[in-house]
Amino acid sequence: MLRSADNDFGAHLNEEDHVSKTLHGAAALGAALALILGGSAAAAAAPPAAQVDPAAPGTLTQCDGLVDFSFESTTIDAAELVPAGEFENAGAAVGEHCLVTGRMNERLSDVDGQTYAIGFEMRLPTDWAGRFLYQANGGMDGNVVPAFGAITGGQLENGLQMGFAVLSSDAGHGPDQNPLFGLDPQARLDYGYQAVGTLTPMAKDLIAAAYDRGPDTSYIAGGSNGGRHTMVAATRYADLYDGFLPVAPGFHLPQAAVAQIWGAQQWNEVAETAGDLRSALTDAHRETIATAVLDRCDAVDGLADGMVQDADRCAEIFEAPRDIPSCVGGATENCLPEETIAVLDRVMAGAVTSGGEAIYTSFPWDAGIANDGWAGWKLDASMMLDPMAVGFVFSPQPESPEILADLPGYALGADIDEKAAGIWEESIAGESAMEFMTPPDETNLDVLRDTGSKMIVVHGAADGVFSPDDTAAWYDRVSEAYADANDFVRYFEVAGMAHVSGGAATDQFDGLGALIDWVENGQAPDTLVASARGAGNPGGENAEVPADWAADRTRPLCPYPTVATYTEGDPEVASSFTCAASAEGTPEPEPAPEPEPTPEPEETPEPEQTPEPEQTPGPTPAPDEPSPEPTTQPDEPDELSPTGGDTVPALVGTGLALLVAGGIVIASRRIRSHGAG
Repeated sequence: MLRSADNDFGAHLNEEDHVSKTLHGAAALGAALALILGGSAAAAAAPPAAQVDPAAPGTLTQCDGLVDFSFESTTIDAAELVPAGEFENAGAAVGEHCLVTGRMNERLSDVDGQTYAIGFEMRLPTDWAGRFLYQANGGMDGNVVPAFGAITGGQLENGLQMGFAVLSSDAGHGPDQNPLFGLDPQARLDYGYQAVGTLTPMAKDLIAAAYDRGPDTSYIAGGSNGGRHTMVAATRYADLYDGFLPVAPGFHLPQAAVAQIWGAQQWNEVAETAGDLRSALTDAHRETIATAVLDRCDAVDGLADGMVQDADRCAEIFEAPRDIPSCVGGATENCLPEETIAVLDRVMAGAVTSGGEAIYTSFPWDAGIANDGWAGWKLDASMMLDPMAVGFVFSPQPESPEILADLPGYALGADIDEKAAGIWEESIAGESAMEFMTPPDETNLDVLRDTGSKMIVVHGAADGVFSPDDTAAWYDRVSEAYADANDFVRYFEVAGMAHVSGGAATDQFDGLGALIDWVENGQAPDTLVASARGAGNPGGENAEVPADWAADRTRPLCPYPTVATYTEGDPEVASSFTCAASAEGTPEPEPAPEPEPTPEPEETPEPEQTPEPEQTPGPTPAPDEPSPEPTTQPDEPDELSPTGGDTVPALVGTGLALLVAGGIVIASRRIRSHGAG
């Protein structure tokens, strides 16, 4: 069940995270058994978890007067009541609420002469659920995104509609300061983690001023960089929150950004037009890749439905040089040049330095490679957004602003070894980028667990920038550290989903609702039911939902390492699936030999009646003459077919097979070789 690239990516992680492979395998196997059997691997031995009391509703007591709210280093700019119906979401009105805008820690930088502050807004519903939500935003921040609490794709009820008091911030710099805020040391730290730590106590006090009491429960959620903020908060500020919902978390963002630039350089090697990465991997190429992935991996989960649910098994059986058609003999359609396949295989295996040291992790093979978003991140953002982040925020010393005139040139000419090393070096902020941007001691969730807090992590299998392989590997390490990890943190992967949302996927699910049920009611999410957003979806249509799917197709999102597996019934509804163990590690079925056809006997005329001759012995085979062997088909790529049977005995059998001579034989998740062939 382990999920890692065939490299030493983990060598840069905290030493506390490195448990022996034996323990790692045992923990992952135990977690899988626990999920299938319906319990936790060591629930009986774990101390009883604290239970958070449910939130109680309240009513807004003031709005205009909040302009006089007082908190250290805080300025309130405005407080005004927003009437019900001024905003809508999913066809329903957003209720009446108080909008408060302000800023914290305003200062004049002695580095670049810019005025910096942590800008924020809060939306406080008149009918309050007693809950607080920190809406962590994405990208390089710099904008106060409206604080509606919209976290996931096509959310049918946003946080404000659910009664949350919602906070949103710019993380310490404004839109006109992007990306050059990286010249200022404090702005780097605010972006990394200090804005969350600064804003949270203020927000709770502001809530108390608005409702005459503070929040009963507090949550933080976000996608992409917002998912990173949420993962960081789970270790730095676990005592301030009860629930955490990171979606597509870029929690190793500096590594991913350097890997993006490395990838741009790989693609440029095979670009028909230098600097135009879209000419290296065209839309038609990506459709061909997606078709090859589906041909090989789609039916492994029991149903050929255009979705690869069993990503672990696909990682084992999909081989790009073999399975993707190469253009030979002058062919140009439904194929890729061999050199393009080789680059693709390298990129999917994960970025490495010139010496072969891992920079970032691998990416899974998923049909969502055909998604527009996958190409946007891999082929466009790698030439514009990532060079800005690496050049101005993650490098020890910021680059000259002159590189803004030619960001693609900077990306394609960057010294990857230097950039990969630089994110670990102390920067102008007094901390390295890997210190101020990532969760410290990232698998230490003691405070989260011991206070009764819960975390639900969601990641799309076709994310083009932050790899779900990285997220799964993190969960594996958490499972090593905690035998009862499943009791307080669960990870759900969404087949086909692009970065945060979209793609050929069932990307609409109620993550916030599931988190509330777990935190406040003790109802752990055994599955999340996710829907496609086809024509007529009130949360917004997803144009990439395939035409041959039901517009409202549903699938269960299963807690890793289990996967959605078809059982029986309507293939368009989630109830026809169950969460079962991956087929990872099972032998591929050999094609059955076709029997030789039995020749029809020749029709002969009836012989004339003649006297029977005397019987004489017939010829006998020579003693050394071998009997003929049955004829079989020549070796061909294995055809995949769904396997039936009871998954529990199969999984137990797999576990027993791994226990060999007192040790454990480990097969790492999604191991890839660097380079085709």
